Amino acid sequence: MLTFLPGTQIFLVAGPTDMRLSYNGLTAIVANALKRDPLGGQIFVFSNRRRNRLKVLFWERGGLWVCAKRLERGTFAWPETANISLELSQEELMMLLGGFDLRDIHPRRWYRHPIHS
Repeated sequence: MLTFLPGTQIFLVAGPTDMRLSYNGLTAIVANALKRDPLGGQIFVFSNRRRNRLKVLFWERGGLWVCAKRLERGTFAWPETANISLELSQEELMMLLGGFDLRDIHPRRWYRHPIHS
């Protein structure tokens, strides 16, 4: 299971991505399309058109990680958004990877301190 430091930003890249891309291709999408620093410590999640494969790109001191997952059956419930990316919480990412459809799951309205949200 993937675990990240609290407060790590996670961005889901909305459109389909060519899963043949690796480090250089995925970092180019992050830098050019998302206008974000691929070495900034955020996590970027990409999916193919059929939604049965995904890749996770993130920087850890000293180097980039690319993790991949391929479903043997079924698809990921990829959220639809008009934006090029969507920010997720760690809990939402784990649910997405575990097969949950985030459109049917609604978080309770809790107080979140602005500094720690």
